[in-house]
Amino acid sequence: MRFSPAWARVISAPMWARRSETVINPFQPIGRVFLAFLGATGRLASFSFSAFSHCFRPPFYFRTIFSEMIEIGYYSLPVVGLTAVFAGMVLALQSYTGFARFSAEGAVANVVVLSITRELGPVLAGLMVAGRIGASMAAEIGTMRVTEQIDALTTLSTNPMKYLVAPRLIAGLLMFPLLVLVADVIGVFGGYMVAVHKLGFNAANYLQRTWDFLRAEDVNSGLVKAAVFGIIVTLMGCYHGYNSKGGAEGVGAATTNAVVSSCILILSFDYVLTEMFFSK
Repeated sequence: MRFSPAWARVISAPMWARRSETVINPFQPIGRVFLAFLGATGRLASFSFSAFSHCFRPPFYFRTIFSEMIEIGYYSLPVVGLTAVFAGMVLALQSYTGFARFSAEGAVANVVVLSITRELGPVLAGLMVAGRIGASMAAEIGTMRVTEQIDALTTLSTNPMKYLVAPRLIAGLLMFPLLVLVADVIGVFGGYMVAVHKLGFNAANYLQRTWDFLRAEDVNSGLVKAAVFGIIVTLMGCYHGYNSKGGAEGVGAATTNAVVSSCILILSFDYVLTEMFFSK
């Protein structure tokens, strides 16, 4: 009976060596996952460095940048606006229900403006736009990759990173803060409508309390978060689409991975940025 060289080595090895190999084997999957994670992190870091470097070097495709700004900003206003207004309305109702137990209903305006500007505005806008723009970018660039259109750009002496990735990063960085600023206003207005027309608050007093409690640092922190989230969403969409492979199935996987990774990174960086701005 013949054995392969690998089996021959195993059979001829001492008993203690075979037991050691059996003990070490369960850790091999952990090592493979860890090495795969390091490889993916390295590829993402290399892609990010290349993408950001092209954002500051000419030539600049201003028409493409403007087109992406319209796509990211203008066409995302309906979904961001609806999300913000209902978030503000629900927040006002929940706050009133909780504060009524302590006879502190007057703090509803303070909680609404603080929660919307610091957290709910940038986070909800980032998550909603990630589902719309991140998936769209990954699908578009992924389709170009599997149909060899990106290779055609290289053949025509056009850098794909500069033409496809850099304009989207610039547009995301510029438009996300504007989207979040609009979301802040609409969210506070949603809370105002519920508080005045359903809960019986005085309109002038509600607006005055909102204005008195509003701080510039709350709005600025939300806008900084929005800029970071814009980079995350566009970078993840471009990265997964640019590295997709395997035809239509690969494009679908790239789209899913872009949305999931964007949402996870948004929530992770939200904590990090909150710790930076408001920790004592």
